[in-house]
Amino acid sequence: MTGISDPALLRASHIIPWAECKNDFERLNVYNGLLLSALWDAAFDRALVTFDDHGIPEFSSSLSDQARCSLTWISPLRLTPSHRSRLILHRARFSR
Repeated sequence: MTGISDPALLRASHIIPWAECKNDFERLNVYNGLLLSALWDAAFDRALVTFDDHGIPEFSSSLSDQARCSLTWISPLRLTPSHRSRLILHRARFSR
């Protein structure tokens, strides 16, 4: 989505937070994860950004203009139906 491919700058971000997963299967499920840059991971983890069913980011109104400008992206995330079903839960936490 960002074009960043340096492994040191990428994070496995949980859609359903680790602490809220019901079991280890859900914690380790590949469909509960998104590969995001560290900056996107921080914003996603704090529900300051989420993604619609097409992989397009939705930004919280509590983000400053400077933060929004720093969260650049070049293409939508590629999502599976399993990712989309979990993102419904993430969007419920999303702060608009």
